[in-house]
Amino acid sequence: MAIKIFNTLTGKKEVFKPIKKGRVGIYVCGPTVYDEPHIGHLRSAYVFEVIRRYFLYRGYKVKFVKNITDVDDKIIDKARGELKSQKPEASNQKPDFKKKVKEVAENYINRYHQAMEAFGMPDPDIEPKATEHIREMLELIEALIKKDSAYQRGADVYFRVRKFSGYGSLSHQSIEELKSGARGQSGETKDDPLDFALWKGAKENEPSWKTPWGGGRPGWHIECSAMSMKYLGRNFDIHGGGKDLIFPHHENEIAQSQCFTGKPFANCWIHNGLLTINGEKMSKSLGNFISVDEILAKYHPEVLKLFLLSAHYSHPIDFTFEKMEEAKRARERFYILLKKICDLETRNQKPVTSRRDRLFSRLNKLRQQFIEAMDDDFNTPQALATLFDLVNFANKNFADEKIITGAKLLLLDLGKIFGLFEGLPETTKEVTAPEGMNASTISKLIEARNALRKSKNFAEADRLREDLERKGIIIEDGSGKTTWRLKT
Repeated sequence: MAIKIFNTLTGKKEVFKPIKKGRVGIYVCGPTVYDEPHIGHLRSAYVFEVIRRYFLYRGYKVKFVKNITDVDDKIIDKARGELKSQKPEASNQKPDFKKKVKEVAENYINRYHQAMEAFGMPDPDIEPKATEHIREMLELIEALIKKDSAYQRGADVYFRVRKFSGYGSLSHQSIEELKSGARGQSGETKDDPLDFALWKGAKENEPSWKTPWGGGRPGWHIECSAMSMKYLGRNFDIHGGGKDLIFPHHENEIAQSQCFTGKPFANCWIHNGLLTINGEKMSKSLGNFISVDEILAKYHPEVLKLFLLSAHYSHPIDFTFEKMEEAKRARERFYILLKKICDLETRNQKPVTSRRDRLFSRLNKLRQQFIEAMDDDFNTPQALATLFDLVNFANKNFADEKIITGAKLLLLDLGKIFGLFEGLPETTKEVTAPEGMNASTISKLIEARNALRKSKNFAEADRLREDLERKGIIIEDGSGKTTWRLKT
């Protein structure tokens, strides 16, 4: 079965056809590093990491490129604000503003990397920075000027939008619709409100690079065209990013890149939906900004992953702590099963049933259901539902060790695509009783509860169970045996 992907450019779901058989090149717009990474950054990073892993699972060789914008108006504004908030130095020497801008970028690059590591996200294959690719940008701009697709105004250079007949194809808007919403910025001298900056003339003390038309720095859009084409070629398979980048960023990338090369840019465009907080766009001004540190201090990374998997990547997803608690309980279900299987394997019990062929057939069917869901535009909610079906199947057939071992291996195999169950730390560590209790005391209380149940004093048995749960101990009644675990 082939992988089908909704292509923003064509507005329909298409069978993925790689440019080179068995290989896929993916470019994703990464962060502009001017503030603390937040859970919205995590969603985009996770969406494309899952896509990358699924292509690998399906046998493709993947080249995954995600950039970092380390020179931008927002970074400059952040540096300016930090300097203003600092106490003046004793000397009369002015602070080095260019140095400060670089410090801000480097600080938040480090913070972003730390957040990705804490969340369990590996590095992309290539992570280019804008400031390290100025030469490639200048070559592209010079070529566009020679083609009359760009023009110089002082030290600024603008792209002529009307020179590209396909402008608006990604956002599915006409030139006239775009023109009605176009706005100029103070100080701009462009010929048409639709034109956009490829290069911005230098301002006092700001970072700048020498060019044939004067010192300055790159516009936002040009960097992604230069870096994606350098590492993936002038025509590559997939370009991705958040839906907020469709216009103008990705629209402008297509225009400048195709005017430069005369050929298609990215064949398929994938855009993830945005993350909101209690129905509102996440914003510091609204007081609903949740940093990565904040969320991971409260929840295991896998809880957040399960929450993100619950919505299709292309849909918006609304963050609430109620949903996070649901994801936490869902994670418990997986780990309860995995621990039970590991315990059984440790005891080396080998129960057998006569229905093994049919049961193994069911495992294979569950694997195929998972693949069919992911082949259908990376439908993670449906794929996740299959994993829960696998948990139910294993619990119902716990009498056959080989079947449940097969279920465990399948769960771990498919879980890798989502970055789940890696290392199984919770299934192998020794269970320790809460402070103030010990395992012997808990065992005696369980024996007392079992005696109450045997005498049909269910009310008192339930009271004892609830008392243990308040102390962080969960009682589980299995086939002929009662066990306990810590509440997670």
